[in-house]
Amino acid sequence: MVDGACTPAFQPLRDLLADNLASGADVGASVAVIHDGELVADLWGGEARPGEPWREDTIVQVWSVTKTMAGLTVLVLADRGLIDLDAPVARYWPEFAAAGKDGVLVRHLLGHTSGLPGWGRPVSVEDLLDLELTEQWLAEEAPWYEPGSAPAYQIINHGHLLDGLVRGAVGRPLADVFRDEVAGPLGADFLLGVPDAEHPRCADLLPPPASQVDYAALPPDHFLLRTIANPFLTMPVCNSPEWRRGAVGAAGGHGNARGIARAQAVVSHGGELDGVRLLGPDTIDRILEVQAQGPDGVLMLPVTFGIGYGLPTPSAPAVPDRRTCWWTGYGGSIVVNDLDTRTTVAYAPNQLAEHMLSSPRTDAYVRTAFECLEAL
Repeated sequence: MVDGACTPAFQPLRDLLADNLASGADVGASVAVIHDGELVADLWGGEARPGEPWREDTIVQVWSVTKTMAGLTVLVLADRGLIDLDAPVARYWPEFAAAGKDGVLVRHLLGHTSGLPGWGRPVSVEDLLDLELTEQWLAEEAPWYEPGSAPAYQIINHGHLLDGLVRGAVGRPLADVFRDEVAGPLGADFLLGVPDAEHPRCADLLPPPASQVDYAALPPDHFLLRTIANPFLTMPVCNSPEWRRGAVGAAGGHGNARGIARAQAVVSHGGELDGVRLLGPDTIDRILEVQAQGPDGVLMLPVTFGIGYGLPTPSAPAVPDRRTCWWTGYGGSIVVNDLDTRTTVAYAPNQLAEHMLSSPRTDAYVRTAFECLEAL
């Protein structure tokens, strides 16, 4: 059963969610669309946990969709003149200049070309949750390759890099700035660090099927092996209270599709939503500046990165190839901001699929949402 509402044009999106819940492709999920300032689809259904229904206010970890929230936070500070996207990171975070990183620019962090896709030393989950400790380790690390020369996805450390930048620029953690300057003004139900009182709202993540990637065939120094397993984030870890309390800005954010869309629609709507302006036109244009294009050293797929977001790429065939910025989370969550149609589409499931940048289930939600839009 699907709860929520949508305009008649988006009934096919409701039907798709119902079909996926009936088949088991989704166990619990939410999907939302904001178009031209209106919430035209706000749908949810299934189970958050065995015997516990997915409710209107259920939230779930959305993995790397969190990166769009961290990136948006930095862009808001850049729009206010507090961070220069073309400045060295070390201007705001002096320790980061160590080991040959003095030339790494803010836009390199936001475009996954920092040369630092992970930690060279072993990192535990407990270490990861100690942001200032593991950020100091990143500051001490030498680049793994020439910064700015190619993409290597900052799969787990992206939020740490941006948090170190934001702390240095404004003296506050990124999670606090996001809450006070982005989510709060926009009324977006998205949490980077879930307070204990909100834990009952969290859906439990369910593991994906076994990966088809032959990790044993990769050389031991491959960037994917050096990042995805350092530390490896299991379902018991991510469903734990300790993890949910954390503020890991690469992967740990919790929200539902409505909250994701509400935060991100400020981008698809030209920087302003419901009278709240967070970004000016020049900053919006900068999001769409290509920072990297080609095979990614971690993901092993061709990618196109702008500033703070992915841009259209053949590796994500459902994302419209126009003035669009987007990103997706491990297992299938996604947000797509289409600036040409003033539309944001978001999807947040608890049943993970085999999905890095694209998968049939997620692609179907994105394609159906935009097909419904064309029918308006």
